[in-house]
Amino acid sequence: MENRAPAIVPVRTGGTLPATTTVAIIGGGIIGLTAALTLAERGIPAVVLEKGRIAGEQSSRNLGWVRKMGREEDDLPLALASDRLWAAMAERVGADVGYRRAGIMYIARTDAEMAAHRGWLQRVGAASPDSRLLSAADIDRLVPGGTGGWAGGIFTSTDGRAEPTLASSAIASRAMALGAVIVENCAVRTLSTTAGRVSGVVTERGELRCNQVILAGGLWSRRFLGNHGVALPTLPVVASVLRTAPMEGPTDIAVGAPDFSFRKSHDGGYTITQRGAFVAPLVLDNLLIGLRYLPMLRTQWKSIRLSLGRALLDDLALPRRWRAGSPSPFERVRTMDPPVNAGLNAEAMRNLAAAWPVFGQAVVRQAWAGMIDVTPDSLPVIAPVAKLPGLTLASGFSGHGFGTSPAAGQLAADLATGSAPIVDPAPYRLERL
Repeated sequence: MENRAPAIVPVRTGGTLPATTTVAIIGGGIIGLTAALTLAERGIPAVVLEKGRIAGEQSSRNLGWVRKMGREEDDLPLALASDRLWAAMAERVGADVGYRRAGIMYIARTDAEMAAHRGWLQRVGAASPDSRLLSAADIDRLVPGGTGGWAGGIFTSTDGRAEPTLASSAIASRAMALGAVIVENCAVRTLSTTAGRVSGVVTERGELRCNQVILAGGLWSRRFLGNHGVALPTLPVVASVLRTAPMEGPTDIAVGAPDFSFRKSHDGGYTITQRGAFVAPLVLDNLLIGLRYLPMLRTQWKSIRLSLGRALLDDLALPRRWRAGSPSPFERVRTMDPPVNAGLNAEAMRNLAAAWPVFGQAVVRQAWAGMIDVTPDSLPVIAPVAKLPGLTLASGFSGHGFGTSPAAGQLAADLATGSAPIVDPAPYRLERL
């Protein structure tokens, strides 16, 4: 088994930094790339600036789920819009993005877990008419070969998946074909301003003048904004993932249980994680803003595995203030590559094999980990930054960015250029935090 991050389909990007553009996009993850595609389709010049390689961090390391199910009422319109956009993405970009509408199922061991699914369906199910509750017999029929014993579940047949290793590459290639410029290995150090308004970005290769900036820097956005005196409350968590060799599995449906999840990959293997646990590395920000997360901790404390170690030292080694003429933290760490938690992956496989014994014969081919930026309410910020006119923020996706990326990137582009927003942006205001 290899411990290495997934490799995306190679994309040849431009190497030259232009002098000017209309919209500069900081971050070449899937949010920044979908924003660039939207702008390019509208004939608006855009330049994506990526400190490392496109989709090198969480955009290629996530599970690839595309779901409406389980979204809270305020967040559901974004998920519904993304669902429509994912369904048309292959035709839009002229390439396979791995999108399959195979359905997503959550299964419950206890009556309390079922009550939570039932409550969601009562609150917002009318907006997702394909969602329905399942009995234990329904689960056995839809996902055969299991040992049973489930209290029930919930299933949305029109949810699905896309492939993180295919999607960002295809979106980037189409955006460039339409005129967008993508510059890799080019960290943005700071914003430049004129008369109190953002007028460009200062990169390690020089300045790029522009009318608007979209910050889609993922877990790095908090540090970038902090250097400009703007607070973005996000904390890091780490998810570990494994992938099996191609195998005959029980279903194409993506299944999430309390302590494991699995979904079929495009190569015939399965992508698996310990859905009920993630690592929260203790860093300085835990002391600075940790109290804001107390409501989340009260409901999710069983899922959190605190970790005190190398992450703290690495975090303290990175500056929180720097000038445009000096190297930034983003040049010191081109790609955040956290260590795999082998224990969590082993838990996932044990729990899964106990529920569906066929996975006891699975050959694990690859394992990796990804670091996720989480907000106190698990909703992203997609909004203008009032203290920095001309800057639009699109970060803090809390592990949901890939699934909602088509609409999230479009919303960021809408807000940056004054277009009618694809959905009501009110739930994603920075001020709510």
